[in-house]
Amino acid sequence: MRMVDVIHNKRSGKELTEQEIQFFVDGVVSGDIPDYQISALLMAIYFQGMTEKEQSTLTMTMMTSGDHLDLSEIPGVKVDKHSTGGVGDKTSIPLAAVVAALGIPVPMISGRGLGHTGGTLDKLEAISGYRVEISEQDFIEQVKEDKLAIIGATGNIAPADKKIYALRDVTDTVDSIPLIASSIMSKKIASGADALVIDVKTGAGAFMKTLADSRELAEALVGIGKGVGMQCMALITDMNQPLGKAIGNALEIQESIELLKGNGPADLEKLIVVIGGYMAVMGNKATTVEQGQQLCEDVIHNGQALERFRAMIKDQGGDPRVIDDPEEILPQAKYRITLPAKTSGVVSKIVANEIGVASMLLGGGRQKANDKLDYAVGIMLNKKIGDSVEKGEPLLTIYSNRKKVDDIKSLLYGNIEIAKQAQKPKLIYETIGVEKQGV
Repeated sequence: MRMVDVIHNKRSGKELTEQEIQFFVDGVVSGDIPDYQISALLMAIYFQGMTEKEQSTLTMTMMTSGDHLDLSEIPGVKVDKHSTGGVGDKTSIPLAAVVAALGIPVPMISGRGLGHTGGTLDKLEAISGYRVEISEQDFIEQVKEDKLAIIGATGNIAPADKKIYALRDVTDTVDSIPLIASSIMSKKIASGADALVIDVKTGAGAFMKTLADSRELAEALVGIGKGVGMQCMALITDMNQPLGKAIGNALEIQESIELLKGNGPADLEKLIVVIGGYMAVMGNKATTVEQGQQLCEDVIHNGQALERFRAMIKDQGGDPRVIDDPEEILPQAKYRITLPAKTSGVVSKIVANEIGVASMLLGGGRQKANDKLDYAVGIMLNKKIGDSVEKGEPLLTIYSNRKKVDDIKSLLYGNIEIAKQAQKPKLIYETIGVEKQGV
């Protein structure tokens, strides 16, 4: 078999065989297929798409290209959650603690941010001492003990995906639905969970800008998951404006702690409670989604979820005092600079991806994979879409370690609009893969 023939077949719109996909993935892992031929096939897939069978084959071939975590010694249904990424999306961090407080094991393997999107691991590393890299056995023991752990990939999970993803990033094929779906699900299946909820973001701050594309991706992800016997469902949620109020690593940890104390932003708490309700049903702790949601609200407001979070931080080497005194323990920016509204009215637009870019330019995100982060910097929104504002009132606060931020102010002003009236956007558009109360 020749790689040029595989490229030709896909470029011509043909369905690749299992043997062709296996040949491709084997060659990626071994290094026998050069980058230019991998890139050529990725571009052919970008334009020609893939059938459901091709997507499933690519996913499973990438999954079996490396290690597979065996979590069978952890009792109970292991439930995981994945987000396709956004701005201010710290959902996984408090959500994992909430679901763990229900007695459901949450073995979460997360990633880092790049560009305008934030990464769960980067946020947690804002906590002094927190270790995202622990051994597979320590991971299993911690989930058995605390019911949760949030770590980076252990061992050699889906090595083909690492190479393919790096090339997608530099060949502008990141937003190919078959490639996104196989990338996410190869890692999630290899990570050993029994059930998975996927939060597919849609809008300006997401990879999928339209509801139709987001629905297509959600259906592909759920189809792959269910096809391998995993409990799997997806929600399509809004990313036209940042989620919550905090954008930036330490700021988002602080907001997560406030949420677990019952003082979080309404949109973030609602999303956590809704997703947690589905996870409670999957984990056999609730018979209906509504019952699961009530249980999630209970553990947020009675402090049990906060204590789960404290236990995880302590057991992964982090300073647990961050729970009681986050401003003392977390990195703090030198300057807090407000952005006053130029006119009175109602906030009608906050372009999520550009707000994320502003945080990145302050040092809170990466333009290149090896960029060093400034955990202290970021943006705290004072107003969201639909909120009224008076001229001169602060729209947001810029947390910076440089005094002059005229470039950031200009970027922010260009991406926040004030009108006479505006409607608050929907938070959750629809669910995929849910049959009545079960999933």
